[in-house]
Amino acid sequence: MELLGSLGVLVGIFMIIFLAVKEMNIILAAPLATLFVIVFNQMDPISTLLGTEKLQFMGALGNYVMSYFAVFLLGSVLAELMKSSGATVAIADYILAKMGHDNPYRVMVAIFMIAAILTYGGISLFVAMFAIIPLARDLFKKLDISWSLIQTPVWLGIATITMTMLPGTPAIQNVIPIQYLGTSLTAAAIPSILGAIACTVWGLWYMKFALNRSIAKGETYATHTKDEEIILEDRELPSFGASILPLAVLVTIAIVGSVFGNEFWKTNVIYFALIVGILLAIVLFRSFIPNTMQALSVGAQGSIGPLFSTSSAVAFGAVVMAAPGFALFSEMLLGIPGGPEVQLTVLTAAMSGITGSTSGALGIVLPTYGQYFVDAGMHPEMVHRLASVAANILTDVPHGGAVITFLTLTKLNYKNGFKDLFTVVTIGAIISAVVIILSGAMFY
Repeated sequence: MELLGSLGVLVGIFMIIFLAVKEMNIILAAPLATLFVIVFNQMDPISTLLGTEKLQFMGALGNYVMSYFAVFLLGSVLAELMKSSGATVAIADYILAKMGHDNPYRVMVAIFMIAAILTYGGISLFVAMFAIIPLARDLFKKLDISWSLIQTPVWLGIATITMTMLPGTPAIQNVIPIQYLGTSLTAAAIPSILGAIACTVWGLWYMKFALNRSIAKGETYATHTKDEEIILEDRELPSFGASILPLAVLVTIAIVGSVFGNEFWKTNVIYFALIVGILLAIVLFRSFIPNTMQALSVGAQGSIGPLFSTSSAVAFGAVVMAAPGFALFSEMLLGIPGGPEVQLTVLTAAMSGITGSTSGALGIVLPTYGQYFVDAGMHPEMVHRLASVAANILTDVPHGGAVITFLTLTKLNYKNGFKDLFTVVTIGAIISAVVIILSGAMFY
């Protein structure tokens, strides 16, 4: 029975990956894949799918929605205000003007910086992609460098240091652990900074390596893409200072509140920071947004899809962990030599790969195993930071929503638009995790 159940877990994982790669929405793919886990493990289908306990499908989904709806809502509204006002484009234009348009490597570094600034300021990686890729396409075409190189700067900027590593980042991946560990947005600050530096050094080196390799092969802009017409909207934009201010204030409030606030502020500062950012954006961009009420409504509506996609992945993972057949894999993962730090890293990375969602993995692992690792001797701040970074290791799997969106926007494919992003994100996150484990041993 246990062997059949374990096989069912593998079949369920294969199905959710297969259906996602076939472009079925994860909201539908998750319950379908869950059915395979239920059947192979002889679980009660009614209670497992519709029950309200934390390891039942609807219970896990509903709990995630209730816990993080406000973060998704406020973050999406701020992102829409930044996008509709042209503030994201103004930030990109300013950085590109300072870095120059003539040197391919400097242009790629500038794209990385734009992506990092936007996402560290609370803009979702999806909005950042929509803002950056059209600008980058025009520059790559003018420089006549391979369009497939866009993978490295974009993903280094949106899905590594600002997602899980830098202290104070308002990303949902840095918010989730607070609920279960009583930590703050600046958890394990020094190891986090060291890990982010190591990841950045790796990413910038690999970016240069990939560029030189492409040039040596004689690749051009047209090698991996069609010569499409590029349409960039010509409109009046807010100044760089005004554009960056809501993001800068948001991050400042998040860091100050996390470092100097009481327990209430450390837990809830992200909400206050996002609200202040939204209010500033409304005031500063009022003459650049044609219809503020519409922008607020579009932002609110835009939060629903990502929220339910992630919660569906969490719900699938919860059922997997509740399945009798998962016990075999749990014992294997928790029996890995190297201590609790290595076990936490491998377990969280595995769940991220299964669900195709970094935040989904954290929403599964921390409520179930967070206290286990604290009891095993890890400091809560180290559990927070290491779990976040570990979830980053396989966030770029082929069935992940961000990967699918990136390939759609760039019109690349898994053959020419996946290898470099996987390399820079996965290896970068592994390097960061190693640095955090080693440096954390000195501080915690």
